[in-house]
Amino acid sequence: MEAVQKDHWYFVVLIFLPFLKVAVQQKDATTVRLEEGMILGCLCPWNGNLSMVSWTKLPDKNPIAVFHPEYGFAFSHPYRERIEFLRTTPMDGSISLRNVTHQDIGLYHCSVQTFPQGPWTRNIQVEDLDTPPEEDDSTEPPAPEEIKIDNEMIAEQNSNLTINCNHVHNGSVYQVILEKMPHGLPWSIIGVCKKVEGGLVGEDYSDRGRVNCEDSLDVRLHLTDVEPEDGGFYRCTFSTDAGVQTTTVRLTVPPQDVFSLSLYMIYIYIGAGSAGFILFIIILLLALRHRKRNRREEYRVKLHPSQSQKWRQWQRQ
Repeated sequence: MEAVQKDHWYFVVLIFLPFLKVAVQQKDATTVRLEEGMILGCLCPWNGNLSMVSWTKLPDKNPIAVFHPEYGFAFSHPYRERIEFLRTTPMDGSISLRNVTHQDIGLYHCSVQTFPQGPWTRNIQVEDLDTPPEEDDSTEPPAPEEIKIDNEMIAEQNSNLTINCNHVHNGSVYQVILEKMPHGLPWSIIGVCKKVEGGLVGEDYSDRGRVNCEDSLDVRLHLTDVEPEDGGFYRCTFSTDAGVQTTTVRLTVPPQDVFSLSLYMIYIYIGAGSAGFILFIIILLLALRHRKRNRREEYRVKLHPSQSQKWRQWQRQ
């Protein structure tokens, strides 16, 4: 009986051992600085045969990179030509990323499938450690921000507009952040332009327009079919060797006039068409009525031949 109980517990431990192992690994998450060529380490410490390595980015959980010893590599579209498997050892699933942007910040999950010991996982948090957020212990609401406007722009609805955020300050620029503040809402980043290892990297987060970066780090936002929600403040923050400098543009989109010539002409065409159709129906009804009346008179003449002479005289009149 005692031998049976020992076998039972041994079987339970074998079942739950992989889950316990995964649970311990999930707590062991490391932090990696966001930088060009950053390495996300995923080196399995076990010995065995590697079946597959997969990388996902939370919370989407969609695979961004997969390696299979027989079928090779597979990458999702945003990460093609950017991810490289290092493969320093047979059990190494580490990757390196190039042309990094702020969209690469987040939590990455590495899963290494091995035989015979099963899966080994690791979580890696990528953060921008250059400018850590400042803690604010005060409970008082922040004072309203005083905005200094450098340029005023007015755009009509449904028109096209380009907002230029050219650098006119002194110093060498190495990064520009383009932000938008709609009326009554906080600032939000819609574009970033920066120089990385002598090259230009642009990040476009705008839903309404298209952000373009130039070699001189002049930033342009192209808006197509301007809408009222495009109005507000646009701010470019230039990071230079002489310090941080900003340029702010206020865009105003006046309400569209109620009167529209094209809409007015459409109403005229609809009214004229309706009037013409009604007139046609009236003429058709009168013609049918007149024709019916003539047929009735002809029928009466045929029934009373004595009145045929009167019928002919009436037609001559």
